[in-house]
Amino acid sequence: MKNKSHLLYISFCLLLFVFFQNGTTISGQRNINSQTVDFKKAAEKNKDLQNSLNWTFSKKQKGWYLYVPLIQYTINTEAKVDSPEFAKAVFEWQKQKQITSDGIISHKTLESFISYWQSRRLKPIVLANENQLLTADISNFYDPTRNVELLKVEKETFKAYKKMIAAAIADKSLSLKTDKAGNLSDEEQFLKMISTYRSPAYQAGLRKKEPNATRAQIAFKSPHFTGRALDIYVGGEPVTTKDFNRAIQIKTPVYKWLVKNAEKFGFYPYFYEPWHWEYVN
Repeated sequence: MKNKSHLLYISFCLLLFVFFQNGTTISGQRNINSQTVDFKKAAEKNKDLQNSLNWTFSKKQKGWYLYVPLIQYTINTEAKVDSPEFAKAVFEWQKQKQITSDGIISHKTLESFISYWQSRRLKPIVLANENQLLTADISNFYDPTRNVELLKVEKETFKAYKKMIAAAIADKSLSLKTDKAGNLSDEEQFLKMISTYRSPAYQAGLRKKEPNATRAQIAFKSPHFTGRALDIYVGGEPVTTKDFNRAIQIKTPVYKWLVKNAEKFGFYPYFYEPWHWEYVN
């Protein structure tokens, strides 16, 4: 019996040796290290796929070029998409997520990014009570004629927003216009709030009034119900999801600044809408 057990043990060890010699784990995944990946070829593939990968989120999309700033921040690199350095950073992310590690952003890797970004958003969606809201001064809003009923925002969210704006103003590279008090001036549009708290009743009114309104306007359970979701002006048309508009927005200095800094103040992005940020504390 002992001899039989001993033989089984030796057989098992030999099996493990064969698996690891072939670069394969017991789970069947390739045990790839950075020396086995051609990052120059991966870079060439990423250069192509950023504009050509077919996938669907809300609508059919082509490529992932609209999400490059978020991807770069997520994998902790400022390297360009068509560089081996970018591919190496993607490779490290893939290893961490235990998915095929080749340095290329194809469907599975893109899905892992989206899953990560979505997991950090505000949840659950709980309707704000009136005592949790304040009415912000109109000077904080993109539209100076906005109805007073649409100026409400959750108190802690507004406090965090003001701290974030103060930090952005202090960053001279953004060249934001300020007034004598050091706040964003009336002429400055960037980083002002477009939309904050929206009640279910207001949302229902939009659906009835504008049946062809945008997804955000017709949402039945919007993060804006919490008072902790802010639409912030980052350029282009304020809240248009057309690709040409989002392509403008993701290239603005203020959007790139938010990607790198908003988290410090408790704000996380809805990746699909460059203007939409949620306060998660």
